[in-house]
Amino acid sequence: MPVEVEAKIKVDSHAAVLERLSSLRAMRICRVLETNHIFDNPDRSLLSSGRGLRVRICLAEDGNDPPTTLTYKGPRIQGPLKTREEIEIATDDGEACKELVEALGFVEVLCFEKRRETWRLGDCTVELDEVPHLGRYVEIEGPDEAAVVQAQRALGFGDCQTVRQSYISLLVEHCRKNGLAIDRITFAS
Repeated sequence: MPVEVEAKIKVDSHAAVLERLSSLRAMRICRVLETNHIFDNPDRSLLSSGRGLRVRICLAEDGNDPPTTLTYKGPRIQGPLKTREEIEIATDDGEACKELVEALGFVEVLCFEKRRETWRLGDCTVELDEVPHLGRYVEIEGPDEAAVVQAQRALGFGDCQTVRQSYISLLVEHCRKNGLAIDRITFAS
């Protein structure tokens, strides 16, 4: 079972993290604008059980777009970091992927944008995220808890509180509190 292990930290700015990544000789991979299409059964049983189905389409700032991904996320596994089953496949046709998911009976319940800059630090991926209405975050994903904690410490986040909620739950919570539409969240909205 493939597993996602990550730490997410809320930050005011990415400037200090970028300096630290540079000093650690991390490798910059890309910077993209993601459009995340979240699907569920009509009764919303996936999200209500802590599972997720996503089609992610990315546009890279250098024009070298990464493939679209279709991702299933299982419920969270107990532990100090956010850990859950993750099955992901890549495709070159995002629209066909969305059509396939809809043909299977799933409906799009949320679409949100995210700006993401991805770096490689040792065995970990470090992602500098900006999400409309929520601000900036750093996500550190690695093969296991020890690798993630090591990268977290190297970046100066060893004592920082991690965010356990997904962007989806944070966005839904924010929109409900502020009377905003929940179905489509973009930088222009």
